[in-house]
Amino acid sequence: MAVDTLSGLDALELAERQSEPSRLLRIWGTIWPKLAALAIALAFWQLAFVLELRPSYTLPSPAEAFTELAERAQRGELWKGIAITARRAAMGYGFSLILGVGLGLAVARVRVLRVAIGSMITALQTMPSIAWFPLAILLFGLTEQAIFFVVVLGAAPSIANGVIAGIDYVPPLFLRAGRNLGARGLKLYWYIIAPAALPSFVSGLKQGWAFSWRSLMAGELIIVGLGKTSLGGQLTLARELIDPPGVIAMMIVILLFGLVVDYFFSKADRLIRNRWGLIEQ
Repeated sequence: MAVDTLSGLDALELAERQSEPSRLLRIWGTIWPKLAALAIALAFWQLAFVLELRPSYTLPSPAEAFTELAERAQRGELWKGIAITARRAAMGYGFSLILGVGLGLAVARVRVLRVAIGSMITALQTMPSIAWFPLAILLFGLTEQAIFFVVVLGAAPSIANGVIAGIDYVPPLFLRAGRNLGARGLKLYWYIIAPAALPSFVSGLKQGWAFSWRSLMAGELIIVGLGKTSLGGQLTLARELIDPPGVIAMMIVILLFGLVVDYFFSKADRLIRNRWGLIEQ
C-alpha cells in the first residue's frame, strides 16, 4: 500500500514538472507578439529619426524620449503625476460604475424607463466627451469637479448599456428554469441573470473605462489651472515649453497606463470565456 502511495506521489510530481514547461511556453506565446510589435514600432521610430523625415527638434530619437522619461522618474514628478491621475481615474470610474449599473438595471427591468430614456443613454454614449467641457466649465469653473463631471458622463452610459444588453440577451429559458427552482427577486438576479449577463457587462465596463480615460486626459489637457503635476498637465507643460522628448515621454506613460488597465480587463474577459467553455484548453 505504501509503495502504491509513493508511486502515485511520484507520478503527480512528474506531471507537475512536465506541465511547467508548457506553462512557460504559454506565457511566452502571450508575451512575444507584444514584444515583437514594440520592437517594430521602435525600429520605425528610429528609422524616421535617422532619415530625418521630420526635423530633430520636432521628432526626437527613442533614446532621447526614454532618457527624458528616466529623468522624470528620478526626479519624482512622474510618480506624482501618475498618482494624481490614477486617483482622478479611480474616483470618476468608481462613481460611473455605481451610476451606470444602477441606471442599467432600472432601465432593463422597468418598461416606462426604457421608453423614456433608453435611447437617450445611447445618445449620451455617442456624444464626444470634449463637447461636455464648455458646459462643465460653466457649471463648475476650471476645477477638478468639471473633470469629474465629464468623466462620469463619458463612462456611465457605456456601463449602463452593457448592463442593459446583458440582461436583454439572457435566454428566457434560463429565467423560467430559475423561477421553477424557486429563484425570485434578488435571487433571480444573483443566480441567473447576473452570471448570464456577465460577458456583456464586462464588455460595457471595458468600454466605459476607455471613455472615462479619454475624458480624463482631455480634461487634464484643457483645464490646466489645477496645476501641471498630473500626466495631462505635464504633457501640456512639455508642449508649452516646446520640449518634444518630454511630450513623447508623457505620451508613452499615458499609453502604458491604459495598457496596464486593459490587461486586467482582458484577464477578466478570458476567465469568463474559460468558465463558459469558449476557450480550448
